[in-house]
Amino acid sequence: MVRPTVARVDLAALKANYRSIVEFLESRARVIAVVKANAYGHGAGQVARALEDAGADLLACADIEEGLALRAAGVRAEILVFGALSVSDLDGLFDGDLTPTISTPGAAIAVQAAAERYKRRVRYHLKIDTGMNRLGFRFDNLGRTLPAMLASPNLELAAIYTHFATADDPESPLFDQQRARFEQARAKIEVMNQGARDERRRTDRAAGASSIHAAAPYVHAANSAALLRDARVWYDRVRPGILLYGIVPPPLASTLSLTPIMTLGSRIVAVKGLRPGEGVGYGVKFSSEQPATIAIVPAGYADGLDLRLAGRGAVLIRGRRAPIVGSVCMDMLMADVTGLDVSPGDEVVIIGSQGGDRIDVREMAAQIGTIPYEILCRIGSRIERVYD
Repeated sequence: MVRPTVARVDLAALKANYRSIVEFLESRARVIAVVKANAYGHGAGQVARALEDAGADLLACADIEEGLALRAAGVRAEILVFGALSVSDLDGLFDGDLTPTISTPGAAIAVQAAAERYKRRVRYHLKIDTGMNRLGFRFDNLGRTLPAMLASPNLELAAIYTHFATADDPESPLFDQQRARFEQARAKIEVMNQGARDERRRTDRAAGASSIHAAAPYVHAANSAALLRDARVWYDRVRPGILLYGIVPPPLASTLSLTPIMTLGSRIVAVKGLRPGEGVGYGVKFSSEQPATIAIVPAGYADGLDLRLAGRGAVLIRGRRAPIVGSVCMDMLMADVTGLDVSPGDEVVIIGSQGGDRIDVREMAAQIGTIPYEILCRIGSRIERVYD
């Protein structure tokens, strides 16, 4: 039997979203399509192949394991690994022909050693920490940390990037501070890299070897929020994630033509009548002074639905909002359908549209005090994804 709770993913809408972003950029920058975290819960393999069909030539994931899963799914485009490499099996970089991010001196040493062992030259992206204080070489310490890496014989600098900590907060001054720091770091790196390349050529000539004339590194910095906020940080490429999936990161707004590509639905499996004063669910957190009707829906926190939706959120049944009441259980939730003519088998929309109403992930996130990214990424693995 197939569980009635199903996530539908509209790949045609995904491709249209990608094209809308490309058109918005007006050829001033190209796209790195972000498909980390199982493509934000949508299914990495299917999403990545659809983005390739739409024209994406560079995808990004969180770690080597995600990159190898994309290769196993048949992805042929270049794959950038965002995450740290210090505890990773670096053989996967070569097995999957993946492009690593180098964000620490230790990672540089490890990737150089692995590349030398494989007798390969590895193109990498260099991450600069301009204020996130997570991964990356500190912007104000590059003269000490970078020279050895830039001189590594088996490493080739393909791109330089940073990550904004407050791109979605228009009131924060850190965004402009990070941009200025990144500009200064870029200029310094370009001089240092040119010096390292010149030295390598001199060494090659002295040894009678031919030199590899690598292209100058390109630059990227803008995630979805930064892409919308400031064209000055588009540089050579941008890194949309949640925008690809049809969601504008709150609190920002956009005129981009985007469609949310996932809907989450289920069906009523039982209808219960409550007498006055009776409650429902664990802890009996909901009771009614009047007769009430409750619909049981087979979707719960094991499917990624947050406990805090009870008493705050709603589902759509017969085109009407039915409040989620009682408690969100492991495998089911209860909705108050008092006054509605409902029956087992009726369609329930948890995320998406029904009738003239819509519940989207921005609304759901606001109801429980979280962000849309978490809502999407938490949708459980036992929920079947159906691709249209």
